[in-house]
Amino acid sequence: MTAFRSLSAAMVKGFLRDRMTLFFVFLFPLMFLVVFGLLLGDSGEDKTKVAAVGDGPVLAALEQTGAIELERYDDAATARRKVDDGDLPAAVVLEGDSVRLVYAASDQVAAGTVTGIVSGVVDKINLGAANVPPRFTLEAESVEDASLKPIQYLTPGILSWAVSISGVFGAALTMVSWRKKQVLRRIRLAPVSTTTVLTSRVLVSIGTALAQGVVFVAVALLPAFGLKLTGQWYLALPLLVLGTVAFFAVGMLVGAFCKTEEAASGAANIIIMPMAFLSGTFFPVENAPAWLRAVSNVFPLRHMNDGMLDVLVRGKGVEALVLPATVLIAFTLVVSAIAAKVFRWED
Repeated sequence: MTAFRSLSAAMVKGFLRDRMTLFFVFLFPLMFLVVFGLLLGDSGEDKTKVAAVGDGPVLAALEQTGAIELERYDDAATARRKVDDGDLPAAVVLEGDSVRLVYAASDQVAAGTVTGIVSGVVDKINLGAANVPPRFTLEAESVEDASLKPIQYLTPGILSWAVSISGVFGAALTMVSWRKKQVLRRIRLAPVSTTTVLTSRVLVSIGTALAQGVVFVAVALLPAFGLKLTGQWYLALPLLVLGTVAFFAVGMLVGAFCKTEEAASGAANIIIMPMAFLSGTFFPVENAPAWLRAVSNVFPLRHMNDGMLDVLVRGKGVEALVLPATVLIAFTLVVSAIAAKVFRWED
């Protein structure tokens, strides 16, 4: 235990004294959380602004939907020019009983939204005018809180990404540096077991991940962002631990092959950055092509993201941990076995 405490203390001191490491572990991913949180903070409250010409029940009904904001114009040519110039995504022109919708095909999302809303409003008014009772009724409800903000989706993904950065970079750069400086050789000759060295390094990585979790959640809970923890949010802690160990194994594998810190840093970036984009850290992968979704399922970060989202946002319980925990443990065992096979004490 004396050797374990000494090694752990030395690793913690080395970590805290390295300002560049502190920056990339805490401040770098935190910047993404702050930037995306501020940019998308009110995205759910924006209405689609549409040009409108004329007056009547159709325009009144469009305003009552709450999703459309009408910008009034006196003539159709002016409204059409706003759409042509790209200032507005669509224009609704009422001429007697005729409703004409002009939209910009370049903005497919807004065009689809406006077309669907206008079509629904016109159909409803036509049914009412014909005194025809509707055959079907629609009841819609959200599975999440109506006050849900983008920060609640951003926090789990970016936190998982931050843990992957600290796990991979921490293990890889430490191993390469220690090998170059022959620290590993001295440790091997000292009366300290390999298990003690490895366990102390993993413990430091887990402590760093937990500190990251506290910092990220504390920032996201600020009124400027408005994160709301739901359900059994504390179940995110086991995922943080399992994710840290999994990415630590990846870092050990990178450190086994690389001979310099620069090479280790480059290799870690090649692994982490594509994985982050393909695992839903910055944008949801549900809308991606099927083959890309299949590829993303190979990455441990994808399963960690999903698990964190389930327990932090969707209010799910222990059952949500089964799949991500199984994948992370299996990934750790396989990668650790490979890293142990190719590990070198000296160059």
